[in-house]
Amino acid sequence: MEKIINGYLQFKESGFKERKDLFAKLSNSQSPEVLFITCSDSRIDPNLITQTEPGDLFVIRNAGNIVPPHTVESDGIVASIEFAVVALGVKHIIVCGHSNCGAMKGALNTSGLTALPKVKSWLNYCSEAVALVESREGDLMSDELNSVTQENVFLQIRRLEQYPEISKRLAKGDIEIHGWVYEIGDGTIRYFNQEKELFIEL
Repeated sequence: MEKIINGYLQFKESGFKERKDLFAKLSNSQSPEVLFITCSDSRIDPNLITQTEPGDLFVIRNAGNIVPPHTVESDGIVASIEFAVVALGVKHIIVCGHSNCGAMKGALNTSGLTALPKVKSWLNYCSEAVALVESREGDLMSDELNSVTQENVFLQIRRLEQYPEISKRLAKGDIEIHGWVYEIGDGTIRYFNQEKELFIEL
């Protein structure tokens, strides 16, 4: 905790003062253009890897950068997506997976999650991605984690497309959805290029 508190004190002494005008502008409203959905993993910092300022990204984080179905009742993630799209009017949604993802490892081996029943249940939202990789490759290959990570990004995008307000905006060209995978070790972001049908470096 000492590191966290010292960081706050440093922020107050320098970081906040350097952006005082920005924070004054943001104190009463926000208008981000991007909804950034990514993993809760401590190694992922959306503002750091995109070099964005406060107010630029509306961020949703959870284990496995998962988007629950729109039909799920009383779900905070569903509500946050609705708020970002309808109330804030974001123009872009990024679903960002990452390398060496513990959630994807768990999805690949749910039998190892007996001590984490809530995690196991949550990762059911990834099971379709695992099944698709297995059916495509027969036996999972050595790059199984990378394959499932990418397929999971696609799966969550498909779910987003089924949200009525997003579907409506996609049809009008008022919103775009992007699939990214961040490589922790070398800082590379790869995005899914629809024309080439593969992930390529930004």
